[in-house]
Amino acid sequence: MIAGLGRAVREFVVGVGFAARMFVNMLGASVGLLRRPRLITDQIHFIGNYSLVIIAVSGLFVGFVLGLQGYYTLNKYGSEQALGLLVALSLTRELGPVVTALLFAGRAGTSLTAEIGLMKAGEQLSAMEMMAVNPLQRVVAPRFWAGVIAMPVLAAIFSAVGVIGGYVVGVLLIGVDEGAFWSQMQGGVDVWNDIANGVLKSVVFGIAVTFVALFQGYEAQPTPEGVARATTRTVVIASLMVLGLDFLLTALMFS
Repeated sequence: MIAGLGRAVREFVVGVGFAARMFVNMLGASVGLLRRPRLITDQIHFIGNYSLVIIAVSGLFVGFVLGLQGYYTLNKYGSEQALGLLVALSLTRELGPVVTALLFAGRAGTSLTAEIGLMKAGEQLSAMEMMAVNPLQRVVAPRFWAGVIAMPVLAAIFSAVGVIGGYVVGVLLIGVDEGAFWSQMQGGVDVWNDIANGVLKSVVFGIAVTFVALFQGYEAQPTPEGVARATTRTVVIASLMVLGLDFLLTALMFS
């Protein structure tokens, strides 16, 4: 048992060290992307545009639920006019970045892991190295920066659509005063303390989720079973990292 525990700790330390070295090398290789920005824009389209539907639909239904639950809760205290403020703060501070990151890990993260893993299984990465092409610069770095850029945009769309969903349920269906809904939201949501912190969260989540997906694909065993296990690890590790980072960032931002 002691030997097994020591082996697990050693493998964990080795994995963390290799991930850190790969991250530094990837940042160094990203300098060359300034001459070829098309590599990043193509990946932004692949990662962001194809995730737009699930993000928008999920944000709409989350807004519906917030409108219903928020009204029932605020109505007990005679504060249903603050429904817009409740919906906006819940989305911009917390639900927008977190739920978007979890959906991003399940949709785009698994796609990135499977793509890199299949390239490794087909020896395409080895062929690039034989042709003096750095796989980190040509394959990994563009996908990393595309994920970092796409995540805040998707989180903003999620929050905006969620506010519309809360408006539909609260104002159009339940009958909350429309002027109070928007005025409470406008007066209570601060650009720097609420929206900017949500954007910062989404950027951090984008870095974490995208790098985990790329690292798992880059280190996957070059077999169908290895790629499948790497895809599963991407979802598990990325989701846990998002929730843990959310707690740390919330404690630092709103303490």
